[in-house]
Order: sequence, then C-alpha cells, then structure tokens
Amino acid sequence: MTIPASKVAEDREASRLRAPIGNCPNPEGLLQYEPRLRIDVLDRLRNASVLSAAQFDKDLLCEISKLSAYLQLRKYKVNRALEDKIMAAAFFEPSTRTRLSFESAMLSVGGNTISVADAKTTGVAKGESLQDIGQMFNSYADVVVVRHTEQLAVAELSEYLRIPMINGGNGSDEHPTQALADWYALLKWRPEIAFGNIPDKFKLNIGIIGTPGNMRTVKSFLQLALLFHENINHITIFSEMADPLGDGLRELCDASPIGINFSRDLQGSLEYLDVIYMNAIAFLGDGYRFYSEDFQLNADSKLKHDTVILHPLARGEELSTDLDRTQHNLYFNQADGAVWVRQALLLAIFDRVRNSVPDNLLI
Repeated sequence: MTIPASKVAEDREASRLRAPIGNCPNPEGLLQYEPRLRIDVLDRLRNASVLSAAQFDKDLLCEISKLSAYLQLRKYKVNRALEDKIMAAAFFEPSTRTRLSFESAMLSVGGNTISVADAKTTGVAKGESLQDIGQMFNSYADVVVVRHTEQLAVAELSEYLRIPMINGGNGSDEHPTQALADWYALLKWRPEIAFGNIPDKFKLNIGIIGTPGNMRTVKSFLQLALLFHENINHITIFSEMADPLGDGLRELCDASPIGINFSRDLQGSLEYLDVIYMNAIAFLGDGYRFYSEDFQLNADSKLKHDTVILHPLARGEELSTDLDRTQHNLYFNQADGAVWVRQALLLAIFDRVRNSVPDNLLI
C-alpha cells in the first residue's frame, strides 16, 4: 500500500512541531567525567538559605548540575521525596518562569506549595513590615522563595526568619537560581568547561549584554562565570553605561585571570563570541529602558555557526523569534533546565539526596 505524499508531508510537519526547539544538549554529557555525586559538597546546602551566587564555588555548582542532570534524565523516582514539606512562593513582584518553575519543582518531588502571587493581596498593602511577614512564614512553611522589587527585602525578611529562604530575585541585586540554570544549560552544552581542559585557542569568549552592577541576572551569571577561569578566555560586557560593574564586582573581576573588557559594539564583535547572554532591558540610572537596535540579534546577525545564545526571558525585540529554530537557541533549554536545578536545590536543602540516589552513586 502506497502512503499518499500529502500524508507523508503531514507526518513530517507533525514530527517537526513535536521536536524540541533549538539546541537541546543531552544531560548525559554532564555525567561522563564523574557520574558519582559528592555528597559532602551537596551537604553544604543542608538547611541553608540560597541568597547569592557568591555562595557557590566550582565544586558546588558542578554537583548541583550533576544532580540536576540525573533528575532531568528521570533516573530515579523522587515524586515523594518532599511529601512532608511545604514551600511558600512569596512573589511581591510579577513573575512567570521563576514562580512557576519553583512550584513545578516542588510539586514534582512530592511537596506542597502556598503562594503569594501579588503583593496587593498581602499585609504589605496595609503597611505590614517584611520582618513580621518573615515571622509568619516560620509557621506556614518549611522553605520560602522570595521575589521582591527592593534590594533590601531579603535582608529584612531574614531578620525573624528561621526556615531556609531562596532568593528568587531581589530588586537590582541578585538572582542566584537563575544563574544556576544558566550554567546548567552551558555545562550540558560543553561539559568540558567544568570537567576538562579546553585548549587555549578554543577557550570560550563570552559576551554579556547588560550592566552587572545593577541587573540581577547578569550580576549572578558573571559571578559564576569567574569560577571557570581555566576555560574562559575573555568576557566582554556590552553596555551603554560608563561603569557597568560597580565596586564589588569590579574587585572580583580585577582579581580574575579572565580578560574582561567593555564595549558598545556588539555587532562588530559577533564573529569571535562563543556565548552571548542577552537581556531585554537595562537600568540606566533613572529607570528601565529597552536596549537600542545595536544590541539586537536576529537570523541575519553575523554569528559564528556554533555560537549559543542565552536569555533569562521574557524577551522583547532584542532577540528575534527567527533564531528560535536554530542551534544558536540555548535559551529555551536554559528555561527548561531551571525546573531540574530547583528540584536539586530543594532536595539538597532538605537533605533528601541520600534518599533519592542509590548509594553506589554517592561518594
């Protein structure tokens, strides 16, 4: 029996639509160097709050990434690992990916969630202090994830808080779990960044579009990038600001062996960039503004054939949808991986890794 050509074409189109979009590296690659998990390293997160990317050294980042890979591969059943725990998702600033991925992560490991999705529905609208709200979380949950517009919100909530807190983005300061998701995507793409030695001529050149001194995603991403100085050649920060770093980050960057410079010419630099970290908006001293055309990418941009693009999303005109179905697109994989990274964090914070992974994979 001959299958009509129209039916073949329909099947091909259906298969294309079901296929993952963009660059989707296999998590198995992360496990080829050392499949066993260093439980002593993961134990550093036991009962700990996660407030800054600075809490992570290379070892801890690598072990969280490996655990995330096991979870993404669904090697082990963890659907009841946290069935006795409650997570409060306290989002005083609008969020889609961060809030939903944390809630999805908690539900996937058997836990329960309670949510604040709008600050107007909390006591803050009536003048209640964040310190008092932190005290209430002690009674209602076992861990709290906080997103807030104010940089000092995390410190204020911490004053009376006795349960672990995870910073889901505090003002213009930090977004550590976003950076963990960023680097999980990159380490799946090129595991040798963390576990191997890249020859000098192939070491990575990274471009960051943004102002790390006052943009939380790029600040946390940059701090983790400095951990891989053996395999990163150069980082270029593309910004319209004269001083995109600020004092604290400048000290870290000055102490790093990685070459770091600043530019406004993204289009003229594309031919040597291996990784590009995009952003939708920049804080330029008096408010948020969208980047100009000079900082936009599309399918006609003169990218190297193997360059990958990251973006914390949501995006605007700076990142064209015509790049979505290309191998440059690592940003969808980056967003997808955030669920597994946050599962891994929750398991480590509640000391449930031993219950979830066979003994022969722990060292």
